[in-house]
Amino acid sequence: MAKSLIEELPRIVSEGRREAAQILERLSSGTQIGLQTNELVLPSKDVSGLFKGSTPQIPNAFTMAGGNGEWMNRLIYGDNLLAMQALLAGDAQTGLPSLRGKVGLIYIDPPFDSKADYRTKISLPGTDVEQKPTILEQFAYADTWEDGTISYLKMLYPRLLLMREMLSDKGSIYVHIDWHVGHYVKAIMDDIFGNDNFRNEIIWKRSQNISSIGNVYKRSHDVILFYSKTIDTPLSKVYKEQEESYLSQYKYKDDKGVYRHAPLLVSGRRNGVTGSVWRGINPNECGRNGMHWITKIENLEQLDAEGRIYWPERGGQPMLKYYLDPEKGVLVSDYWDDINLISPTSNESVNYATQKPISLLERIIKASSNEGDLVCDFFGGSGTAAAVAERLGRRWITCDIGKPASLVMRKRFIDQEVKPFLYQSIGDYQKEAFRNNKRYKHVGDLSQVVLGLYGALPFTPEQTNDRNFGYIKGTRTLVMVDSPNRLTTAATIRKAVEAKASLLGGDWEKVVVLGWNFAFDISQAIQKYQNSNVEVLVIPPDLLDKLAKKGFKKLIDDKSVRFSSLQYLVAKPLVVKQNGDQDEIDVELENYVLLSPDNIPLDDKDKEKLQQVLERDPLSLIEYWSIDPDYDGVTFRSTWQDYRENIENDNDPLHCVYKTRLRVPHKAQRKVCIKAVDVFGFESQVIKEM
Repeated sequence: MAKSLIEELPRIVSEGRREAAQILERLSSGTQIGLQTNELVLPSKDVSGLFKGSTPQIPNAFTMAGGNGEWMNRLIYGDNLLAMQALLAGDAQTGLPSLRGKVGLIYIDPPFDSKADYRTKISLPGTDVEQKPTILEQFAYADTWEDGTISYLKMLYPRLLLMREMLSDKGSIYVHIDWHVGHYVKAIMDDIFGNDNFRNEIIWKRSQNISSIGNVYKRSHDVILFYSKTIDTPLSKVYKEQEESYLSQYKYKDDKGVYRHAPLLVSGRRNGVTGSVWRGINPNECGRNGMHWITKIENLEQLDAEGRIYWPERGGQPMLKYYLDPEKGVLVSDYWDDINLISPTSNESVNYATQKPISLLERIIKASSNEGDLVCDFFGGSGTAAAVAERLGRRWITCDIGKPASLVMRKRFIDQEVKPFLYQSIGDYQKEAFRNNKRYKHVGDLSQVVLGLYGALPFTPEQTNDRNFGYIKGTRTLVMVDSPNRLTTAATIRKAVEAKASLLGGDWEKVVVLGWNFAFDISQAIQKYQNSNVEVLVIPPDLLDKLAKKGFKKLIDDKSVRFSSLQYLVAKPLVVKQNGDQDEIDVELENYVLLSPDNIPLDDKDKEKLQQVLERDPLSLIEYWSIDPDYDGVTFRSTWQDYRENIENDNDPLHCVYKTRLRVPHKAQRKVCIKAVDVFGFESQVIKEM
């Protein structure tokens, strides 16, 4: 019989500690995961089809935000376990030191629902489609829920340990959960942070609707577990608006103001200081089971000296005076019933299913951080924590493994006109990334399977011990299969080209790289090696499901697996006009060629819909595009952006504008880099030289 979750907890703790210890040990040994900067975003969204600002002259891309290497906020796409490893190691390229002991506040809202498949609804002109998660997301979600709550806790434990490493001695962490796993998460957080550092179990009554379906009471609240790094971690008092029922309690008045009474004696017999006799009153003789004072005797004396104690004229127990402060409002307790869920029609909504209210994060961030503190959210979702941190003058880092979440956050931050920030991804998945994933063990050696489906033969162990390589029989074509657990990057292409020149004596005419997930600058890498006769193709994202359902032999027989080329962006030639010391540059998109609908994670009916959109309106698939008018070949500095849902320029939420005019300081030569991200999260870019 399978062990219960309670029996499994010791193993979850042991394995989680060991995994975190290995990560920290690798950091000290120099084996580190880096961050790759996809974009340096200077929020400047299009409002009229024209560039509204001036292009900054930036000698160093990473010192421009605050000058002289000051802090830059970060949006990171990728698994948060890897992101935290990179942040603990530090990012030398962007001048980021190790964040060990540097974070003031962490808020996380990890997903609860083991049955959710995390599909994303995408509205296109004339139709809607539902996108399935990417391969990276599928692996992550499968790991999280493969064995239900046990897998969830296994996922969470090492991550919470790394978060503790990142917190400063005055730092706090809030973990937002619901009824599925709240009690178990409380147990592992007690283990990691210590029960003495457990500050509150906050109840957020998120719904005022009292109707119920089924044989359960209406589930109307979430739980937020609040822990501190040390017992000395401060907490600022937070107040909410005063209600009439609250104001009606203040019935009394003296020369200090309006006040209400509150007991100085509370139930429960105590033998210590608070059970002592004071002013002739023995608290243990008050009430059937005895009472005790709410504070020490010396504090009672101080309160009395300040006139804060009410003494009844005809005897009876003394009472504490609470004066009304009309400016502060009501002191917030651990029961939050004044913040509702976001309505889909609210101006606050960014159309993200698990979006949390701004007022909820405002309360947390104001209570447990100060201006200038670093606030982190490693399950970023819609980006509310980072957006609120920005508004309140805090620094921030947010992270998510979902491409839809990353798109939503980037657009939200630009809409909010935040300070310039870095959009980054995990730079090297090859060193880590789901090494122990067991979900698809039944498909055998995946690289060998993919080689077979492409029509290639594997090499024998005597020929090479790298099982990712194969060849097309009767040709001099080498084939390399990348892993579904990592990004195909420029380094991957370089490795393939080097193998073409050296593997088994070299003399290969061509090398084909088959990849699942691609780095943002992969098209640049392909252009760099275009004279090396290298071809990059996309492995169908639903291949793993097809293997599970049909098996390898069936897929070989029906030839239903198709590998396609990458998507690419086409821009018209630049139109440049010099006007004094400025250049006016007209930039216009011409076409967007997407890889086959068969290789998009969609159901068959949605693939048909997508094909129709591709034929009649291919540019409508552009979700976001941006321009660096003075590209240095290293860092893409986004100084102009437009995206769907930006209706300030064309009042059309389903299309971007596809032409703009930039006014920039004159240069005789420059590179203009144009980057686009489609509705499925695929990125492509094109460089125009003048």
